Amino acid sequence: MGLPVVHFEMMSKDPAGVSDFYAEIFGWKVRHHPELNYRIIETGNKMGINGGILKPDREGPWPGNQIFYVAVDDLAKYNRKIEKAGGRIHVEEQEIPGMGSLSLFTDPEGRMNGLFKPMVQAKKAKKAKKKKK
Repeated sequence: MGLPVVHFEMMSKDPAGVSDFYAEIFGWKVRHHPELNYRIIETGNKMGINGGILKPDREGPWPGNQIFYVAVDDLAKYNRKIEKAGGRIHVEEQEIPGMGSLSLFTDPEGRMNGLFKPMVQAKKAKKAKKKKK
């Protein structure tokens, strides 16, 4: 059995702006702790993990890049929200056979992350479309 992901961190030149970006897109609560030079991200979902945003105390290169995937019910809807908030979509929608679909985006600082729509949700969406017809 593999080890679980339990936290994520994003290095940022503008922690306040990046915090606002992710709060707007995903409804995350971000609490600033100036005494720690750290912002704690609460995703608000039992299925997910929490994380943090910080501005490194030194100039680059910053340690490592990161990508994490956020589970969503509608890739196109969130892609539009990302673009409206200043992000850029790099992969609109790509199927992962037997798993679901993903899209990739960068936030306003160019940090790559992803959206993931599990196959279970994709099947529900197809059934809903058939019912409307």
